[in-house]
Amino acid sequence: MVDTLNLVVITGMSGAGKTVAMQSFEDLGYFCVDNMPPSLLPKFWELVKESGKVTKIALVIDLRSRAFYDQIDEMLSNLDNTNFVTTKILFLDASNEELVSRYKETRRAHPLAMEGRLLDGIVKERNLLSEIKNRSQIVINTSELTPRQLREEIFGNFKSAETKTFHIEVMSFGFKYGVPIDADIVMDVRFLPNPYYVPEFKKLTGLNQAVYDYVMQQPATEDFYERFSSMLHLIMPGYEKEGKTSLTIAIGCTGGQHRSVALAERLGKDLGQHYPVETSHRDMNKRKETVNRS
Repeated sequence: MVDTLNLVVITGMSGAGKTVAMQSFEDLGYFCVDNMPPSLLPKFWELVKESGKVTKIALVIDLRSRAFYDQIDEMLSNLDNTNFVTTKILFLDASNEELVSRYKETRRAHPLAMEGRLLDGIVKERNLLSEIKNRSQIVINTSELTPRQLREEIFGNFKSAETKTFHIEVMSFGFKYGVPIDADIVMDVRFLPNPYYVPEFKKLTGLNQAVYDYVMQQPATEDFYERFSSMLHLIMPGYEKEGKTSLTIAIGCTGGQHRSVALAERLGKDLGQHYPVETSHRDMNKRKETVNRS
């Protein structure tokens, strides 16, 4: 059983940024549900309580009719009377002029003006949502906000000290198998002496301590690693500040078996002291007998 469930209800004017908000909450580790019918919510709460695994949920709700609104209002009132759910309502708003501009730009129809004037639909929705807006704990006007600024606003309101939204993937690979297409930073370490040509290391990998030591004890390795590591520590805060949630650093040698593996392991451990890091070795166990280099 879960003791306390943190629930955020994301609602507001159509076109005010609910999609960006949902993506932001996903990055904050929330289980996000988009437009679940209120009639299904009681069963949903039962499943959540039984699982005991979900502690943060964000519900995105569009209020597109009076009947729908009445159901949601009843749901929120019931939640206020429970002792296992802490509820916050996030209301996203924007000026009529900005909403008209956004709908014109996307050429989408407003849900309450499918066959009528766009502005009439916006005004109708604003009147329909006035009560829940007054009930909301947090109201964000997105008229002057870019998607990135809205994300930062949400992070400022809902990110806890222990929430990690930026993580790093350190990957080794072999150039003869192709450069990883999802890499953000690629470093080529084929300039270092190759353990493949040491007979006892040929069939081993950079995870072997003797191979690891061989790579790290080369005169060029330490100087390179210190410079590369310093550069990464310099630029990581910038990536995080720009709102990037993940970064893939790919280190490659010829076959992805020795040098790149050893350096990826060292880099992963070092960066792991400051960020969540996953280290993987894409090509470490591949062999191409027709190619006599690693």
